[in-house]
Amino acid sequence: MGDRWTLLVLRELFYGQTRFEQFVGVLSIPRTTLADRLDKLVGAGIVTREVYQREPTRHEYVLTEKGRDFFPVMAAINAWGDKWAVDDAGVPVVLTHTTCGAQMEPVVVCSECHEPVSADDLKASIGPGYPEHLRERRAVAARFSEADVDGR
Repeated sequence: MGDRWTLLVLRELFYGQTRFEQFVGVLSIPRTTLADRLDKLVGAGIVTREVYQREPTRHEYVLTEKGRDFFPVMAAINAWGDKWAVDDAGVPVVLTHTTCGAQMEPVVVCSECHEPVSADDLKASIGPGYPEHLRERRAVAARFSEADVDGR
């Protein structure tokens, strides 16, 4: 997911592009690179490959539920870019919430109190799925407080 091209392909999927030639045209991505990234996204279950033409066979790429669930990440990256990488011309893409019609800026909020969250508002703790064999390592103890390591 951290590869530049993969994020750009995902962005275009969220913008409604679904076909190989569309990605090539919009992104100017090398065809072999695009084929590789799409194969990886299909393999990860983020997109599906669906036939839209039989002679010759052509496919379109559609986000799966897992892929659509990546939207908040893409929206957060977009919001960061709008804040830190925009020139005087303004933001390159405006997001409109189709339910209410308002232009919106993505905000990360707490799932419980619904207040906006920043890195300064968070504390990380070891969760139940943290690998048991890593819990006792010194680096883990240094990363998390002693109470979190012992409290499991």
